[in-house]
Amino acid sequence: MSNNIGFMQGRLCEPVSGKIQAFPWQEWESEFRSAHEIDLPLMEWTLDQENLYQNPLMTLGGQKKILTLSKKYNLKIASLTGDCFMQSPFWKVTELTIKNELKNDFLAICKACSSVDIEFVVVPLVDAGAFVSKSQEDEFVEFCISNVSTFKKLDIKIIFESDYNPDELARFIKRLPKEIFGINYDIGNSAALGYEPKEEFAAYGARILNVHVKDRVLGGSTVALGLGNANFEEVFSELKKLNYPGNYILQTARATDGDHKSIIQAYKRMVQEWLEIEH
Repeated sequence: MSNNIGFMQGRLCEPVSGKIQAFPWQEWESEFRSAHEIDLPLMEWTLDQENLYQNPLMTLGGQKKILTLSKKYNLKIASLTGDCFMQSPFWKVTELTIKNELKNDFLAICKACSSVDIEFVVVPLVDAGAFVSKSQEDEFVEFCISNVSTFKKLDIKIIFESDYNPDELARFIKRLPKEIFGINYDIGNSAALGYEPKEEFAAYGARILNVHVKDRVLGGSTVALGLGNANFEEVFSELKKLNYPGNYILQTARATDGDHKSIIQAYKRMVQEWLEIEH
């Protein structure tokens, strides 16, 4: 089962400017080799709004390099987490020209993902990206539905991370066709919000297409797996009941001693153990 355990890009190299997550401009190529060395066959790409079109994913030369490295190191990039959408959410912009530019960015990112066989585009509807009015949600849903044919043609799925409570998230995702749209379940975020896994999975479990593995304290920040409020055994039990076939992406706390490979290896073993528990 370990072939569906992967890591968030940047977790195998030094943090960028002290951030827990950002595109690793200086080390992005070497991270492919690092992942191969510890038998991690899966990566989730990260994309920031700053210098968006300089990111290798967004250039023809970069896309060619990504495909070459993926083949050389037997590493699949199945998903992308679009922090750019959270950093510059078009649904919160009032100036029409900027709004349309950001919508075009969204579609350009989807096209780039399709070019390197990325299937899942994660849109974080949390923090600065969270809806604060019904009109914002309506605008976003309208944009998604109006581009269904484009997403189908590109063979990608748009999946959402949200801080909505279980009932609200179930209501939201029902507005969008399940063939194209789904949910990215973040274990740590749910723990920090105090949500109960059984309630979450009962509400929208069938729409979960990707899982972020991390731990957070209630109302607080990311901590090492097992040190926060996440109930991993219950989460993995619920996923098993659903016959969840998707990936588990380690979006975990950073190493404090600079040994990024060892901490990711340890977290991978923990996930393997949770997956192997008989429920």
